[in-house]
Amino acid sequence: MSTETTPLPPLFVSHGSPMTALEPGAAGAFWQRLGQALVASFGRPKAVLAVSAHSLTREPVLLAAPRHEAIYDFGGFPDALYRLRYDAPGAPALAERAQALLAQAGIAAHRLPEGGLDHGIWTPLRSIFPQADVPVLPLAYVPSQSPAQQFALGQALAPLAAEGVWVLGTGSITHNLRLLGRFNGTPRGDDAEIPESAAFRTWMQSRASARDWPALLDYRAQAPHAALMHPTDEHLLPWYVAAGAGGPEAAPLRLHDSVTFGALGMDAYAFGPQAARLAQALDL
Repeated sequence: MSTETTPLPPLFVSHGSPMTALEPGAAGAFWQRLGQALVASFGRPKAVLAVSAHSLTREPVLLAAPRHEAIYDFGGFPDALYRLRYDAPGAPALAERAQALLAQAGIAAHRLPEGGLDHGIWTPLRSIFPQADVPVLPLAYVPSQSPAQQFALGQALAPLAAEGVWVLGTGSITHNLRLLGRFNGTPRGDDAEIPESAAFRTWMQSRASARDWPALLDYRAQAPHAALMHPTDEHLLPWYVAAGAGGPEAAPLRLHDSVTFGALGMDAYAFGPQAARLAQALDL
């Protein structure tokens, strides 16, 4: 692939509830600005390699279909949500390249001619690239592997940043759905954040700013309220894939922080040496 473009900073975004597609809120407004800033500073990506908390497998799988459609992998929402579409081109050639890079790192990955974008992917992309004109390659990952293994997965994919590929991890900086109904039994987007969520998000931001990778990789033992904020950690693990793609030398930068339903963090982070350039483009 060509290396003519400035390397793109890998990102992690918290995708939140599927309703963000209809009710964007602060995170949705940030996603719109993010897409504009990314294109203005780095040019339009040749493709997005997306690692989502909702595409999970026993071994890494690259979904190399020539075209994707939105998957409505949720239930109980308004009909209007199921009428939204996000039909994006796929990236079969990128899948072959990514598979080769993973193999070089000793990571066996499957490449299948199948498609579909789960809501963790299409919900933010619908705001970031609303024309659905950037090819997308979903990479389903192994949720039983550790943060260090996810970081290594991202490191294997790091060369793609210099080839015009945007590595995007999507999950949630805090994710315990059982907490979202504790306010009068009906969660609302404007609920005040619970202290445990605030403490966890603050710890992640402070350890990231300090480049304290040993603590970050051991977050379940060291972060406050880690098990409460992530009873299972599949929604945080894409953070580590994006971090690995950016590399350990530059401090991760938090580009956005907000909370919905009192405990569902919507933070976004950029990684790697180009993260500061993106933050500047966003006037942060």
